[in-house]
Amino acid sequence: MDDGQLEQKHDWLVDQLKLGSRAAAAELVDIYYEQIYLFMRRLGHTRQVSEDLTQESFLQAWKYINQIRHGRALRSWMYRIAANVSKLYWRKHYIRKTVNIEDVELPDCDDGQNCTIERREQLDRLGKAVVRLPIKLRQSIVLHYMQHLTISEAAQAADIAEGTFKSRLSRALTALRKEIAVKA
Repeated sequence: MDDGQLEQKHDWLVDQLKLGSRAAAAELVDIYYEQIYLFMRRLGHTRQVSEDLTQESFLQAWKYINQIRHGRALRSWMYRIAANVSKLYWRKHYIRKTVNIEDVELPDCDDGQNCTIERREQLDRLGKAVVRLPIKLRQSIVLHYMQHLTISEAAQAADIAEGTFKSRLSRALTALRKEIAVKA
């Protein structure tokens, strides 16, 4: 499906959601459930909390569907809702200790490559370093590099200006490079 067709489909989906279509709501969940769940996991939430927060994200989307203007913004709008749901959770459940890295799922090496021990160790170090980042920096890494949103989409999802997002992303990458270099 090309970009024009995808935009038309999202426009139609938004129109149907605004009309209260439960079938459109089910389609929205089908399209975005896995992406939002992985986003929550990559932000450092446990599996159970990620499931709960993903469900809460869709409830908030349904509640505020009339705020979206067109389907082109649907993807970044869903991520912005999920980011806000996650932020509220962290505020309510703030714990000073870091998140357990075992709860963060790293990408598998099933992409046709042989997964070497060294590559796995690098991924493990990187995963631990990402989890230790402050939430705003972690969110920028997750949105852009792990959820594959463009800078523009990720900035919209984080509800900040593109320049601010780029600055956070740059600071996050600098922090990760320093930490990985020290541990290597």
